[in-house]
Amino acid sequence: MQSHHTPPAFTHPRSLLALALSFAASFGIAAAGAALTAGPVKSWYPMLAKPALTPPDIAFPIVWNILFALMAVAAWRVWRAAGLDRARTALGLFGVQLVLNLGWSWLFFGQQRIGAAVIEIGVLWLAIAACMAAFARHDRIAAWLLLPYLLWVSFAAYLTFAIWQLNPA
Repeated sequence: MQSHHTPPAFTHPRSLLALALSFAASFGIAAAGAALTAGPVKSWYPMLAKPALTPPDIAFPIVWNILFALMAVAAWRVWRAAGLDRARTALGLFGVQLVLNLGWSWLFFGQQRIGAAVIEIGVLWLAIAACMAAFARHDRIAAWLLLPYLLWVSFAAYLTFAIWQLNPA
């Protein structure tokens, strides 16, 4: 028999703590990724040949900050809708895709292994899609909040592949 979960009020300390933890997880990964990319973004990345559709450099931190905020809210909504016990798989998938997100930064920028990053971003894309499906079982809005992320990672996959093709070293 399944127990009914009643989410705490938005302003309840547990709810606010969960929201803060969700933001900490998302932006903790963002900060780790920024630390991995800081040097190579200035030294190695400008030397690469890039496809014509590459956005200006300023677009990346703006887009990523928005996406990490949407991810944090999505995970929090799932926690509120289902509770930790019922949403363990969905939130576990959320954690997996966060780690894979960081993994791409490590491979592409940290290790400068563009071919490996092409493969890794495909796995990341699948993890995001699985996370969205798991989130949808608990909160459809949470799943939709991840759609811009999935679309951006799709575009990032194109960029990664194109950069790999244009820089065959």
